[in-house]
Amino acid sequence: MNPLNRLSDLVGAARAAGADAADALLASSASLSVSLRLGEVENVERSESHDIGLRVFVGKRSAIVSTTDPDPLNFAALAERAVAMARAVPEDPYGGLPEAPPPVPAGSAPEMDDGQHSDVAALTLRARIAEDAARSIAGVTNSEGADAGWARTEIALVASNGFAGTYSRSGHSISATALAGSGTGMERDYDYSSTVHLADLDDPATIGRNAGERAVRRLNPTRPKTARLPVIYDPRVANSLLGHLSSAINGASVARGTTFLRESLGKQILPRGLTVMDDPLRARGLRTRPFDGEGTPARPRAIVEDGVLTTWILDTRSARQLGMATTGHASRGTSSPPSPSATNLWLQAGVVTPETLMADIVEGFYITEFIGMGVNGITGDYSRGASGFVIRNGALAEPFSGVTVAGNLRDIFLNMTPADDLRFRRGTDAPTIRVEGLTLAGA
Repeated sequence: MNPLNRLSDLVGAARAAGADAADALLASSASLSVSLRLGEVENVERSESHDIGLRVFVGKRSAIVSTTDPDPLNFAALAERAVAMARAVPEDPYGGLPEAPPPVPAGSAPEMDDGQHSDVAALTLRARIAEDAARSIAGVTNSEGADAGWARTEIALVASNGFAGTYSRSGHSISATALAGSGTGMERDYDYSSTVHLADLDDPATIGRNAGERAVRRLNPTRPKTARLPVIYDPRVANSLLGHLSSAINGASVARGTTFLRESLGKQILPRGLTVMDDPLRARGLRTRPFDGEGTPARPRAIVEDGVLTTWILDTRSARQLGMATTGHASRGTSSPPSPSATNLWLQAGVVTPETLMADIVEGFYITEFIGMGVNGITGDYSRGASGFVIRNGALAEPFSGVTVAGNLRDIFLNMTPADDLRFRRGTDAPTIRVEGLTLAGA
């Protein structure tokens, strides 16, 4: 049976059981992965799932039930359980489906599924090439292995407000982790690539070499003295700053008043000239989707424009709490209610190279990895363990570790300067970023 027809039957069963409104979500997935270490295959894993979630509303009361059984003969009983649960819970004044959303434009969210499947032999070969390349680097003494994977997910959503839509997404990945040195002086590092289209996946040998070379560069780290110096964020950690921004402007946090940016809408939070984009329709994006978890059509928007915060990240419930309209950022699973979440989020690139960005730094730090989380979302206080390289006279010098980077996100955001090396790799992406005035607590 067509998944939309099946979900329509489930929503109909919910209405027949007494629900005033309902929506049904189907998430089907298949994946295959191979893990290899020291030239030997350690694990081959294949998984398939088929989950259906039903959300019902009885007045302002709601409940969610989920099942792995797609048999329509069982829909009536499932719907009756959901309605009985909804009648037993307190009212939520902000709950309910969105108003009837406009139809999703034809051809939106392009190039989400390349139709490519990888078998065990192909995945094993990619993993082997990556690990061999890592182990070939002089100074690499061991390997934590390499992994290669393939996946495909299909989403379908039907709601009693008239919405019905479906989409699918493919995914391909390769990663490698290398160890250098010996004994207590060993260091590790990694590299990976994750893409929607197989054609975009990085060369496995390049992934392996990067992992090996990075591990060797980290040998014999120092622990610098405590100082207040300029800091450069490597792109693979610079995106964490966008993650903190996304959390701070999440509509649920804003509605609860548990974010340090709760009074910042329409105000400058980044330097003039900087823009942060969220684009759920970006071709081949890792989080691309034509509609959100409530059926609201997706559209690109500048979250921050010329340094000014232009919007919160909202689903229907948080939008109602704030007296606003949803921004189409609802995300959900089959057994959980929607909540706001960014899609393809990125900081637009600057105009200078990473080399130029640090050319005038007499002494500073280049961070390549963070350890742990130390961010207070209410105050913006920021404290994270870090490792990377000392910057001396505009160039990278010896590695360092055991340092804590501290500051406040308000100040960090207002003192960011991006380089021109933006590359879309992770769903949340940023170029190399320079931040002034951070405190690094070391020896």
